[in-house]
Amino acid sequence: SSAAAGTGSTSSSSASASAGDLAIVNYALTLEYLETQFYAKVIKSGLFSGANLSVIKTFGAEEAEHVAALHKVAMSLGTPASKPKGKFPIKSAAQVTALAGAVENLGASAYLGQAGNIQSKEILAAALAIHSIEARHAATINTLLKKSPTPDGAFAKPMTMAQVLAVVKPFIA
Repeated sequence: SSAAAGTGSTSSSSASASAGDLAIVNYALTLEYLETQFYAKVIKSGLFSGANLSVIKTFGAEEAEHVAALHKVAMSLGTPASKPKGKFPIKSAAQVTALAGAVENLGASAYLGQAGNIQSKEILAAALAIHSIEARHAATINTLLKKSPTPDGAFAKPMTMAQVLAVVKPFIA
């Protein structure tokens, strides 16, 4: 920014950075909307009870908090993404648990994939705070599925927006 200050292009570069951040925030907001809808549908399904249902309700509430926070940030930057209509196959407890694992691992990879593209330090901090929760959700579910809580080893693998959206597309009505 100090180099840009001498050229007089500070306002346009900060505007483009803000537009880029809005696109990333809206991408994250879309994913969080879908996760929130997924957990709401799982809770309504009646497939889970007791401690498992309690964990699912906690995860769903945390995803809803992510939606609220990201929506607020998107409003401050421009227009928030509209809420997609999610469609999730809910067939059995085992199938839902596997899908939840895929969803949470995808969410963690999605945030990691955008971290380097975020211009605002505040938005980066918020994204990392959400990323760590997505990763904890993923580790919890991976453990239930008798998979490694760290499926990629010592370093998580990021995914690009295009990679994530290709996986998510079947879950949007």
